[in-house]
Amino acid sequence: MPARSTFIHLAGKAGILFGALFLVSVLLAAIPGHHAPAPAQESSTTSESQESQSIDHGKMSWMDMEDARANEAHAVHDMTPGHMDAHNLHVRVTAMRPETPEDAARASEILTELRSGIEKYKDYHVALNDGYKIFLPNLRQPEYHFTNYWNGFLEAFAFDPARPTSLLYKKTSGGYELVGAMYTMPKRATEEQLNARVPLSVAMWHLHTNLCMPQKGQLRNTDWSKFGLKGSIATQEACDAANGRFQPVIFGWMVHVYPYEDSLDKVFAMHHHMD
Repeated sequence: MPARSTFIHLAGKAGILFGALFLVSVLLAAIPGHHAPAPAQESSTTSESQESQSIDHGKMSWMDMEDARANEAHAVHDMTPGHMDAHNLHVRVTAMRPETPEDAARASEILTELRSGIEKYKDYHVALNDGYKIFLPNLRQPEYHFTNYWNGFLEAFAFDPARPTSLLYKKTSGGYELVGAMYTMPKRATEEQLNARVPLSVAMWHLHTNLCMPQKGQLRNTDWSKFGLKGSIATQEACDAANGRFQPVIFGWMVHVYPYEDSLDKVFAMHHHMD
């Protein structure tokens, strides 16, 4: 009996451990970029080296490094003005709902908490020191996402308006200027869950969808007018016919917030308002 009890006890512990690891892996797969939180860096790491870091692609769930870079670059392209809209084959956006006084009040609360929470990150060096990583720093972009993967992990559990997954910066001659932030939710989140965080009457959440990638080893010679998040292929059938690899959804739900704008429609716009 003692031996049997010991075996049952150890088996129970092992089951709990594997269950926890499975849960974490599922949650991480729902976070944009599919990355685990990076371990703390040694204090000797310089700001210069941090600024030159791109995202660690070692933990991608099904895409290899080349896939990841290609799709991240295409996702950035989709998020630029004129490319991400309801007619995009590879972007799903939530429909705008009629605004209520409660929604407006909630949006105002989010805005106040966000402004307070990210005030210190107007100095982008502080963001780097706090664990934010520059997303594709060497790719020219209208705005750069500084992403904190630990924050993204926490977003799967609870919403804190003062703790966004990403900070949005505009490149300047002297570095980066803070212009906004991005919240995330797992890709399996329902519209009601999205609405409970940032009301769908004031903001449109977006999700990257219908991805067809070429076979591994063929990326360099790929016709990107057909493949990737900018390609014409947007169904499983068409992807199979092209001998590609189809993924219905990648990354997770995202919503941009530009807290320094002067009206709610600009604050919760899909793209930063450019004068």
